[in-house]
Amino acid sequence: MGTVAALCRYPVKSMLGESLLSAAVTHAGLAGDRTYAVLDDTGAIGSVKHPRKWGQLLRCRARLADDSAVEVLLPDGVALPVGDPELDVRLSKLLGRSVFVSATAPAHSTLERAVPQYGGGVPDVVRATARVDGAGEEITVGNVAAGTFFDFGRVHLVTTSSLAGLRARYPDSDFDPRRFRPNLVVDTGGRRDFVEDTWVDGRVRVGEALFRVVVPTPRCVVPALGHDELAADPGIMRAIAREHRVPVFGLGRLACLGVYLEVLEPGTVRLGDSITRQDGP
Repeated sequence: MGTVAALCRYPVKSMLGESLLSAAVTHAGLAGDRTYAVLDDTGAIGSVKHPRKWGQLLRCRARLADDSAVEVLLPDGVALPVGDPELDVRLSKLLGRSVFVSATAPAHSTLERAVPQYGGGVPDVVRATARVDGAGEEITVGNVAAGTFFDFGRVHLVTTSSLAGLRARYPDSDFDPRRFRPNLVVDTGGRRDFVEDTWVDGRVRVGEALFRVVVPTPRCVVPALGHDELAADPGIMRAIAREHRVPVFGLGRLACLGVYLEVLEPGTVRLGDSITRQDGP
């Protein structure tokens, strides 16, 4: 079905992450992925899905140091470990309000998402709950998956064929896989666009790990933002909304790219590993 062309994790939610040669996969996802998040005093979880409020987080990069401690590289080039009070001070200055890095989401925590104006960017039932917040952004408010900092799936996969198909139809936009913050980029060769849709409800083995493909991944505003040297590109999500709106659970037809995976059997995944369909119960 393909091979692993890139393997990535993001130790702090909504910060830039790191590319890996191999990763241990547990039932909770890639080891070290989204183990921390930035919170503010209201309990809001830092997510660049609300770019006016949290967009500066994408100027920071989180990585695991040799001793497995998480280190954050700030925009000014200073690197500080999570747990250092100076990191919270500097992040508060960057974001313009008091924030701190946390390993746990409080029971009252919330996740805010900007509401895109194009069709398929948010379920209609959710759009109906939108309000304008203090930053002047129309947002919806929800929660992360219980006990985690994941929005939903623990592992996220995108394919090269889907990105290549979009790139061919919209050559003025940059469909770099990093915009979509995947854990796995799978090189699917010359297979058709959105081939990963056909994997939903099936099981796939990647290296030593076994996964169930749960659902296509609904996209938000994040791919259109600037990532590292990639400039902001508002056409990215409008293109996906035009080309690929598919049913997601009972929420209607949403703009999707990639799929979410559930871990059935932990194991190590390495760059270059094959991905194969696994038959049986």
